[in-house]
Amino acid sequence: MASWGEIEKEAPEFAAKVRARFDAGTNKTIATLRQDGSPRISACEAQFTDGEITFGMMSDSVKLRDLRRDPRLAMHSPTLEPPEDHPETGPGDAKLAGLAVETPPPPDNPHEDAGFFRIDIREVSLTYVGVPADHLVIESWHTGHGYRRRTRT
Repeated sequence: MASWGEIEKEAPEFAAKVRARFDAGTNKTIATLRQDGSPRISACEAQFTDGEITFGMMSDSVKLRDLRRDPRLAMHSPTLEPPEDHPETGPGDAKLAGLAVETPPPPDNPHEDAGFFRIDIREVSLTYVGVPADHLVIESWHTGHGYRRRTRT
């Protein structure tokens, strides 16, 4: 697993594109696992802070209980629709997966029992329409494999 800073060092151009997708809006989608193992998706805010991806959630939220029980998660960037007549100019979608690691609350935290986390990243991907607009481009980074770029028609 890796910190965001490690991915930035290993694949800086890729990391910059992924970060731009995540920074394109406030609300990200987080996937956690319910007690029975089925998936749960929820809205979440996340930040890139000191080489880490960090996020927090309200005390007693179901997603907080999910992560304290099972730290596996996936996170998706805000979804922005590409222009219908020029899909190759759209931003694409970024995703990552890994483990949530609980961290101490920030010093100015007014929310008792809220949960604060950083992500130990296992994989990151970025998918977008290529030029010409007849294929998809998939860029990814995986623990142990590093950066890859491939296309699909």
